[in-house]
Amino acid sequence: MTQTLEAIDFAAIQRMLPHRYPFLLIDRVLSCEPGECVTALKNVTANEEFFQGHFPGNPVMPGVLMLEALAQTCGVLASKTANTGAEDGVILLFAGIDKARFKRQVIPGDQLILSGQLTKRKRDIWCFSAEARVDEQLACRADLLCAIHTPA
Repeated sequence: MTQTLEAIDFAAIQRMLPHRYPFLLIDRVLSCEPGECVTALKNVTANEEFFQGHFPGNPVMPGVLMLEALAQTCGVLASKTANTGAEDGVILLFAGIDKARFKRQVIPGDQLILSGQLTKRKRDIWCFSAEARVDEQLACRADLLCAIHTPA
């Protein structure tokens, strides 16, 4: 039986993921069904450090940071599925990105809804299908390949 978890808060996310400010890119997990899927959100604010240089006068969230936010979202799913995480010394590392597409700019004031679905798992390699939306419009989608890593 799978358990659906609602509203994983910021403190719990920090126990699962090793990322910290300014690189922790998810604010809340809205739902998570271990072994299946996850939905999280990122509130995009004008005071994000990356907007200072990308681009002055025309702030746009970099696509690579949208992919990182998706990877962190999928990291929460992996952590809940494997019942382990950063507090145990376990991290999820990018191993590949396929079929990445960017469909909409993300700007200050947007709320990025991030979703990931576990599509395949073989030992320490995890595959996810992920997408980011703003106001139900697709902003980014990609297939992510990640590896569980336990530092020595």
